[in-house]
Amino acid sequence: MNFNDTLLEATTAARTEFLTIPFLREGASGQLGLQSYLAFLTEAYHHVKETTPLLMAAGLRCETPWLLKALAHYIVEEVGHEEWILSDIAACGGDADAVRDGQPRPATELMVAYAYYNVLRKNPVGLFGMVLVLEGTSVSLACAAADAIQKSLKLPDTAFSYLRSHGTLDIEHMAHFANVVNRLDQPNDQAAVIHCANQFYRLYGDIFRSLPMEGTLS
Repeated sequence: MNFNDTLLEATTAARTEFLTIPFLREGASGQLGLQSYLAFLTEAYHHVKETTPLLMAAGLRCETPWLLKALAHYIVEEVGHEEWILSDIAACGGDADAVRDGQPRPATELMVAYAYYNVLRKNPVGLFGMVLVLEGTSVSLACAAADAIQKSLKLPDTAFSYLRSHGTLDIEHMAHFANVVNRLDQPNDQAAVIHCANQFYRLYGDIFRSLPMEGTLS
């Protein structure tokens, strides 16, 4: 069994629990109202804007040449994605400037803080646990949720650039992810990725648990 398969097996319970979160299930079935979708985009902005700085910080602490190249690849892919989210917010009639200048919910702040803690104080390779959770979730949920929410709320295509782009891009990203993690041959690195992935399923889940569950008539 390669490490990617081991990782998926070791995180099955956390992933299964994550996918039962009511907000995700309601979103996938088109039952969320506009304010709920805007709340999701707001928190997405506040954690996505930290992705590139986190990857750069991880790169500063990694000395393995091939791993540095892998992190550089992710940086190139992720730069500017937070601006897509602000554009989506504006297309929904939300206040993108207020989101840019605002503060995240505590659950979002805690997840980001945990990511920095691992990169700066523990093992930066653990950041791939976050990649698994965020990009793996996009593959399984993003496009379906975008279609369902758009249909129920009758929003324009321009309100879903983040969800649709990530849902499509992350299919390619996960193939790249598998190639990267399968090269991790040190037990401490493998353990760090598994531990962090399980933690991020809980922390990312807490963000969705904190969002308002307003129906489509709101």
